[in-house]
Amino acid sequence: MTISLVGMVALAGCGPAPWEEGAGGSTPTPTSTTIPTPVPNDLSGGATQRELTAGAVAATIDYWSTLSMDQWTPEAIKPVSISLIATVTPDDGQKVYLQRATMTAIPSTPTGALDALEPQIDASTVSPGYLVLDPYSYSQTFNVGPVPAEATFVTLQFSYDFLVQTTPTSSEYAKQTATDTLTVALTH
Repeated sequence: MTISLVGMVALAGCGPAPWEEGAGGSTPTPTSTTIPTPVPNDLSGGATQRELTAGAVAATIDYWSTLSMDQWTPEAIKPVSISLIATVTPDDGQKVYLQRATMTAIPSTPTGALDALEPQIDASTVSPGYLVLDPYSYSQTFNVGPVPAEATFVTLQFSYDFLVQTTPTSSEYAKQTATDTLTVALTH
């Protein structure tokens, strides 16, 4: 019995229990700290590859930037390079051409999108387009211009318009469009 009384006396000497503190107690009030949600970055490893399908066309596209990610600031000119190669199924000998590639950059903040930058378009200067059927590829660099200082990331929307010969000797084409989106974080 002596041990129980000693234990109770020891506890009593520690002060009131936290749930017994009144409004006048000095218990600190917990505060909440908002931690910003991390922005996904499709180019965080320096490059990324995507497989896109548009009808009979399958395109493999490599994206990368020659500007290191720590220099992707709102005010910088931010290059994004692409390399595209396509296949067609079934492969009956018809060719695949890229008629147009478009990139639209949309700066955003954690609360929403800002005004999009002017779309950049690379339209083929040859008819019916650039040959992109494996082993021939298409390469291009688009530049993301300065964006508002409050932007924390940029969404890059890509659109690729392909023309596929209906037969290997035909001058008739089927149009197929593939789209892709990359998100790239900005540093401040």
